[in-house]
Amino acid sequence: MNAAIALSLAIFFLIGVPIAVAIGLAAIVGIEAHGRLPLLLVAQRMFAGIDSFPLMAIPLFILAGNLMSAGGISRRLVDLAKALVGGIQGGLACSCVLTCMMFASVSGSSVATTFAIGAILIPAMARHGYPKPLAASIQASSAELGVLIPPSIPLILYGVSTNTSIEQLFIAGIGPGLLVGGALMLTVILICRARGLGLEDGKDRPSLRAATIAALPALLVPFVIIGGIYSGVFTPTEASAAAVAAAIIVSLVFYRELPLRALPNILKRTVVSSTAIMLIISAAALFSFLITRSGLPNDIAAWFNAVFESRFAFLLVVNLLLLLVGMFIETSAAILVLAPILAPIAIAYGVDPVHFGLIVVVNLALGMITPPLGVNLFAACAVAGIPVERIIPQLIWFVLVVFGCLMLITYVPMIALGPVELLVGR
Repeated sequence: MNAAIALSLAIFFLIGVPIAVAIGLAAIVGIEAHGRLPLLLVAQRMFAGIDSFPLMAIPLFILAGNLMSAGGISRRLVDLAKALVGGIQGGLACSCVLTCMMFASVSGSSVATTFAIGAILIPAMARHGYPKPLAASIQASSAELGVLIPPSIPLILYGVSTNTSIEQLFIAGIGPGLLVGGALMLTVILICRARGLGLEDGKDRPSLRAATIAALPALLVPFVIIGGIYSGVFTPTEASAAAVAAAIIVSLVFYRELPLRALPNILKRTVVSSTAIMLIISAAALFSFLITRSGLPNDIAAWFNAVFESRFAFLLVVNLLLLLVGMFIETSAAILVLAPILAPIAIAYGVDPVHFGLIVVVNLALGMITPPLGVNLFAACAVAGIPVERIIPQLIWFVLVVFGCLMLITYVPMIALGPVELLVGR
């Protein structure tokens, strides 16, 4: 059965079958190859895969991000970031990273962050003399913070698929998110100084006082989410509903930039994005059930134990595997298929499941800025109006920097687990 599933999945991917359909069809091929499982199992397991209360957070966080983008919230966050760091050489590029960090605390999606922030900052960087490929690469790299800083849709998927506390995963995402964000800001400063860019970034910089006052209602949204989750007022799923309510109130009452006629289009975009993710989740649930039933995770665990004696070697091999997978498979699908297989093996090696979840998500986030899949690359290039091949040479330093952060997160567990132990007391 496993051979039939693997072969059919590879064929479907190669011929360009959509990810959700490819995973579902491969699972059906496996059922037929097994011969003793009823096809009724397909409907049962696919429904069970999305019959989960925490998954309600996904469409709600996507909706909150779309509301923020249309309601003027993202623009105020950009102005605040420019006021904070725009006065240094390369400050405009740094404000891109900082704004993505703030926007990530609501949207949970790297693609949403790319479009919402990139539409403002890529043209701004181009006006200030930044080459468009560099501006797009900065935006694409910064937007991956959308899946690291909580709330994060990939962290929700990991938690659901491995029965790991989503609240603890969100808290654990703080350290890696700040590490990657700080490293990216340092990188863009060094690049700007080496190339003589960003010398006039402070020209249209707003005053800190005015930008802060204007952004206070916008900051209400992440404050409600993060504060509510960490204080225990509501769960991550309930926080997603609070995020939508806060985004609507801020957009309609404070900024008054969200016309009611725009709501149908916002809801339509949210439904399309959510449906695509839910289809992948339901297909992956069937796929994971068959893989687990076949005993493949136990076979892989036995192979790892026989070949790699140390936890250090295991984590290195897993990182290399995930890097390769992330280049070719969409992040949500990769998490839902691989996490249930790899997480029990990691636990057997003594790796904390929350720590391992951050390793998986940070690693697969790299796939968002590496070809050929690289969803952030395509989104940033669409905003910048340039072909993808022009952005790739500019990405090398950013990929190396994020990979270096990944190694630190992998082998220094306290980067992820420190905030958890501080706030939860594990």
